[in-house]
Amino acid sequence: MEKQNIGALFNRIADTYDRLNHVLSLNIDKRWRRKAVKQLHPSIEALDVAVGTADLAIELIRQKKAEHVIGIDLSTEMLRLGKEKIAKKKMSDQITLIEGSALELPYPSNNFDIVTCAYGVRNFSDLDQGLREMQRVLKANGQLIVLEFSYPKNRIIAWIYDLYFSHILPTIGRWLSKDKTAYTYLNKSVKNFIWGEEMAKHLKGAGFEKVNYKTFSFGITTLYTATNRSR
Repeated sequence: MEKQNIGALFNRIADTYDRLNHVLSLNIDKRWRRKAVKQLHPSIEALDVAVGTADLAIELIRQKKAEHVIGIDLSTEMLRLGKEKIAKKKMSDQITLIEGSALELPYPSNNFDIVTCAYGVRNFSDLDQGLREMQRVLKANGQLIVLEFSYPKNRIIAWIYDLYFSHILPTIGRWLSKDKTAYTYLNKSVKNFIWGEEMAKHLKGAGFEKVNYKTFSFGITTLYTATNRSR
């Protein structure tokens, strides 16, 4: 899917996105973000790519892993909601949200101590270009975390997950968001994406080192951690 269409898709479902995520995941998505952020060392400047409504950016500040976070996203409506959420939490001085593409990050090389991305890399129209851009703006020995959906290895769990993700989630998503295509796309984007060792190979190919990954909740989501190679 082209990047302008991704932005339009998330604009359409922005108003119900947070509620759907929390309801459909039974609030487990919040726990995944907390666990991911705990992996990081406290730093100064962080970039959250595909920031959405800023849940991960807020968690970075809440856990004091960064003094300032810049979040970038294609969806103006997601950013609008993110700014409202940040203002309510009185974090506007610590989190800045801007519209932009992960494939053309508007920052100089070697700029951030931390780069993060939660459930966004599978929507990149060019995965490797997006990863190279994150590597480019990350300082030498800087920290990367990526959260992304994956598929369980256990066949029974995988069958239940596939039933839920292929039929139940799109149906509830369409009902609550009133959008007929968005959650069908999101389901397909997960099923067609890579995970585990294959994703780790792409991270290494983009220039990251010490690439590791671990799964949460029977393997339905995976946390990738890495550091940038020294220059």
